Amino acid sequence: MKGKLKYLALAFLSLVLLVSCNSNDKKQTKKAAVQVEKKEPIVKEFGLIFNDFIVHKDTIKSGDTFGTMMQNYILPDSINVHQLTEKVRDSFNLRGIKIGKPYLLFFDKKQKDHLKAFVYVKDQINYTLIDLRDTIAVYNKQKPTSIRKRTIAAEIEGSLSATLDREGVSASLAPRLAGVYAYSIDFFKIQKGDRFAVTLYEKFIEDTIYAGIERVESTYFRHRGNDYFAFPYKLKSEQKEYSYYDELGKGLKSMFLKAPLDYYRISSAFSGKRFHPVQKRWKAHNGTDYAAPHGTPIKATATGVVEKAGYTSGNGNYVKIRHNGTYSTQYLHMSKILVKRGQHVAQGQIIGKVGSTGLATGPHVCYRFWKNGIQVDPRRQKLPNTEPMGNADKEKYLEYIKPYKRELDSILAVKFKNNDSNIN
Repeated sequence: MKGKLKYLALAFLSLVLLVSCNSNDKKQTKKAAVQVEKKEPIVKEFGLIFNDFIVHKDTIKSGDTFGTMMQNYILPDSINVHQLTEKVRDSFNLRGIKIGKPYLLFFDKKQKDHLKAFVYVKDQINYTLIDLRDTIAVYNKQKPTSIRKRTIAAEIEGSLSATLDREGVSASLAPRLAGVYAYSIDFFKIQKGDRFAVTLYEKFIEDTIYAGIERVESTYFRHRGNDYFAFPYKLKSEQKEYSYYDELGKGLKSMFLKAPLDYYRISSAFSGKRFHPVQKRWKAHNGTDYAAPHGTPIKATATGVVEKAGYTSGNGNYVKIRHNGTYSTQYLHMSKILVKRGQHVAQGQIIGKVGSTGLATGPHVCYRFWKNGIQVDPRRQKLPNTEPMGNADKEKYLEYIKPYKRELDSILAVKFKNNDSNIN
C-alpha cells in the first residue's frame, strides 16, 4: 500500500512540473512574440526615411565649404567633388551656406562611406536636398505648413512682451501691434491695466511645430481709457499693402510716426530744464531721447526731404528732414548716416543707425521736432491725419469689418465681462 501511495505521489509531482514547464514555455513564447512584434519607429523627414540610412547631423563651421564637406566621402558613379559641385551649382547656392546652419549626411547602411544624400537646412521651413541615389538631383523644398486662426484678449501686466508670453503668443506680435498703432498709441507709455484683443493667423510646420505669426487680421487696444480698433483694408484693389482704419472708417495713419524707433524706451523726455549728463550743467533739453542698442535702425517719422546730413561736435552724426512749410525733424548721435542732403525720404524709411557720437553717454537717438521754426515736444502735439474715406467707400468698409469686429467684441465680452467697457 505504501509503495502504491509513493508511486501516486511521484506521478502527481511529475504532472505538476510538466504543467508548470508548459506554462513557462508558453509565457516565454508569448513574450518572444511580443518582442518580435515591436518594430523600430519609422522616422521620416526631408522626404527621406531615416531608418534606411546611417544619418550624421552637424552644423556649418567656420571655413566649411560644400567641397570640403564632400571630399571625405565616396560619391556615386565615381565622380569627384569638383564634378559634383558643377552639377549642383545652378540649383544650390554654394556660397550661401552660413556658419551655424544645420546639415545632414545620409550614408549607405552597408557601405558606410558611400554618401547617398545631403540636406542643408536653411531655416525652420526651407531646406535643400541633394539626392545622390540614382541620378544627382537637387530639390529646394519646404516642409508642409498649416495656418490656424485664433482670437485672444488680455490685460497688460508688466510689459506687453511678458503679457504675450503669458498668453502663449509669439513675442513678434509686440512690434506688429506697435506698427499698427504707430500713429495713435505711444507704446513707450503702455501701462498695467491697458488691454488688447487681436485676431491673428499662426503658422505650424507639419501641424505640430509653431513657426510664428503669418498675419494679423484685426486688433483692439484700450490705452489710458481710450479704445482703439484697427482693421486692415484696401480702398483700391491695386493697392499692394493694406492701410489700417478704425471702427468708424477713420484712417489710423498720421502724418508722423509716434517715434523714430520700434519699441524702445525713452531715456530722457523733452524738458525746459535738465541736468546734462556730459556738460554737467542744467539746460533745456529740446528733444526726446530714445535709448536703444548700438546699430538699431532709425526711421524718418514722416515723408520729406533731407535738409542736412553731417556731423557736429554736439550732435554727432545727424540728419535733419523738412516735411513741409510747417514741420521739420532732426535725429542726433547716429553711428551711421544712410541718406544724403537733398534726398527724398518716405515715412518709415531707415535713415541711419543708433549710436553715441557727439555729446552722448550711451547709444540713443535724440529726436527733435520743429513746428513753424520752434522746437516743440511732438508727444504733446495734435498732428494731422490722413484724408478721410468718402461716403461710398465708408459704407463698404463698415459692412466689410462687421464679422471681424464681432469676433473682437465677443472675446472681450467673455474675457472682461464688459466691465467698464465702452465697446459696442
